[in-house]
Amino acid sequence: MRALVQRVRYARVRVDGVVVGEVGTGLLVLVGFAPTDTPELLRWMAHKLVHLRVFPDEAGRMNRSVQDIQGGLLIVSQFTLYGDVRRGFRPSFTGAAPPERAQWLYEEFLRICREHPLPVASGIFGAMMEVELLNDGPVTLWIEREATE
Repeated sequence: MRALVQRVRYARVRVDGVVVGEVGTGLLVLVGFAPTDTPELLRWMAHKLVHLRVFPDEAGRMNRSVQDIQGGLLIVSQFTLYGDVRRGFRPSFTGAAPPERAQWLYEEFLRICREHPLPVASGIFGAMMEVELLNDGPVTLWIEREATE
């Protein structure tokens, strides 16, 4: 599983010009899934995101989580995080979970994230989406973990 996480002042996702998900201060999380990802891995990632200390405390140090600041998560499925461009110029996506499996993983990940006491918004799996955000910092992190760890 791979996640590109951005601390945002706001983020929203549109499909066909209509806002389908948005958050104020919080995290925009672009997620990609591998065929071997498991529910245990999804739980690990959700826990990591909710407790990731990337928001400033009174001293300006990154010491607070999205949960601490009562922020939100906007989670957008993005299989292109598994794009491999080591050879040639066209990305290969053979490392990404097939669509049916990825959709199940995405929906399960959303369900797990929503078990936490904070707003969780999402995009629409498989849709052509426009993502708008105001990156705060900027703070951008890459989180990756394989199911075998």
